[in-house]
Amino acid sequence: MEIESREDLTSILPFLPLALRSSALCWPPQVVETLKSVAAGPDQSGINSGEALFHSISNIRRTLSISDQRLASSAHHGYVLFFDKLMSETESMQWFGEVIPALGDMLLKLPSLLEAHYQNADQLTGKGSGKSKTGLRLLASQVAGTVYLSQELISALLACAFFSLFPVIDRHVQNLPTINFDYLFAILYDGRSKMQENKIRCIIHYFRRVCSNVPMGFVSFERKVLPLNNCAEYFCCPKANFWINSTIPLCPFKVKDSGLIEDQTFGALEVDFANEYLGGGALRSGCVQEEIRFMINPELIIGMLFLPAMADNEAIEIVGAERFSNYTGYAFNFRFAGNHEDKQEIDSLGRRKTFITAIDALCSPGMRQYRLEFLLREVNKAFCGFFDQSKHNQYENLFLKSKEDVTDHNDTSRNNLLVHESSSDTRENYFGTSLTPECLNHKDDIGIATGNWGCGAFGGDPQVKSMIQWLAASQALRPFVVYYTFGTEALQNLEKMSEWILAHKWTVGDLWSMLAEYCSQISKGQTHVGFFDWLLPPSSKTNLCCFS
Repeated sequence: MEIESREDLTSILPFLPLALRSSALCWPPQVVETLKSVAAGPDQSGINSGEALFHSISNIRRTLSISDQRLASSAHHGYVLFFDKLMSETESMQWFGEVIPALGDMLLKLPSLLEAHYQNADQLTGKGSGKSKTGLRLLASQVAGTVYLSQELISALLACAFFSLFPVIDRHVQNLPTINFDYLFAILYDGRSKMQENKIRCIIHYFRRVCSNVPMGFVSFERKVLPLNNCAEYFCCPKANFWINSTIPLCPFKVKDSGLIEDQTFGALEVDFANEYLGGGALRSGCVQEEIRFMINPELIIGMLFLPAMADNEAIEIVGAERFSNYTGYAFNFRFAGNHEDKQEIDSLGRRKTFITAIDALCSPGMRQYRLEFLLREVNKAFCGFFDQSKHNQYENLFLKSKEDVTDHNDTSRNNLLVHESSSDTRENYFGTSLTPECLNHKDDIGIATGNWGCGAFGGDPQVKSMIQWLAASQALRPFVVYYTFGTEALQNLEKMSEWILAHKWTVGDLWSMLAEYCSQISKGQTHVGFFDWLLPPSSKTNLCCFS
C-alpha cells in the first residue's frame, strides 16, 4: 500500500512535525540542514549551553511554521536553568558533546523510521493486515485497537518532544494531552522545585541511555473498550445485574504493607492510577503514582501523542515499556536515584513482559462515590482495564447464558451471568462447570498488582476501592490480586478482611451485593462506619485474629 493511502498515517500526520511529499515522509530542507549541523556536534552547531539549545529549538520551530504555537512562557528560562546551572560541568560536556548530536541524528532518521514502521507494522503480530492494524495512528475514543512501536522509533519521537517540535494546534479538539516538553522546563523555572529537577533528570538519563545504545525491542499501546451496546466482537459494558448475579469465586488476595507496584515480582498486570488524559501531569508539575511511572519508564510518554482521553468505558494497556531509572520519595520528595537495568524477559513480539493498565478513577467524588451509578462506573472501569477482550468468546462460553436461557426482560444486556443456587463450597453454571478457582481458565496466570487507586489526591474511599478492584479482577478471571497499601491506616485490616471473606467462599455476586448495600446505607446516612466495620458482625470481629 502506498504510504499516502494509509488511513493510519492520515489520522496522525496532522500531529507530526513531518511532511508527506512524493510518497515519502520528510523534514523541510532547512530543518534537514539544521539537524545535520546538530548531529555534527557543538563545534559546528554551536549548541554548547542551555541558551544555545533553546535558540536552536526556536529556529527549527520557525522553519516548521509552528512558532506561532507558542511555547510555555518560561520554557526558555527553564532550559537555561537546568543545562547551564543545575547540570554539572562533566554532565554538560557529555550532554552537549555526545547526547545532543545523537538526538539530532535520531531526528534525521525519523522519516525513514516511520516509513519502515508502516511497511512492517501490519505484519508484526503475524496476523496479516486484516483486522490487526498496528500502525501508528490516532487511537480515537470508543475505537478499540493497538499500536506497536519499536523502541528505536519511540526514542526518535521522544526526541521530537524534547525539542518541542510536535504541532499543538487542534490537539485539544481531539482531547489529546500535552506531548511537548516545554512545560516540563517552564515549570522548573517557575517553581524551582527539586521534584521537577529530578523528573527532568530521569528524562535526561533516558536520552543518555538510548543515545549510547539504541534499544531494539517493541512496545504496544492498546485502547480497551467495553462497548455500551451489544457488539458481536466485544464483551459489552456490564449492567448492575451482571455483578449481582455473578457466581465467579473471588480470586486469592495478597496484601503488601510495604513495597511498590513497579517492583512486584509476581508477573502481574500493574495498575497505573491514571488521569483520564494518559500521563496526567507527567509533562507538567504532577509527581504522584502515574507521573512517577512515566518518568522511570519514559517510553510510556509517547502514548500521550496518539491516545485521546479515556471515557468511562475505556482503559489503556501498555506492554513492553522499559524501565531506565531508579528513584526515591514521592511527590515533592521525589528524587532520581540512578540507573536501572531492566531484567524483564522478552516475549515473542519483542516486548518486555511488563504489563501496565491505565485506569482513571473518579476525581474528588465525595459522597457520590457511594451512589450505585458511580459504584458501577468504577467497577466497570477496573474490569475494562483487567479484562482481555481477545478471549471474550471463551469467557462467554464459560460463564454466560445461552441466548435461549435469557429470561431477564427488564435488562437488555446480554452480559448477565447465571444465577444458580448451590452450596457455599461450589458454584455451577448451566453448563455444569464447577466455578472453583482451580478450574477457571485464568488469563495466562497474569494477576493484578495494584494499590490505593483513586484514593489519595483523588479522594476515594480506600476500603471501597480495594473491594471494587478485587471484584473486577476476579470477574476478569485474574488468578490473584497483590494489593500494596502503602501503609494506609484505613487498610490496616485489609488482609484479615480478605481472608475472612475467602474463608466464607464468597463469589463476586456476594461481595458486590454487600458492597452495594453498604454504599446505599452510607448514602442515606444510615451508617457512618467504614465498610470493614459495617460488614463484619461483632462476633466475627473478635475472631479476626485467627486469620493473622
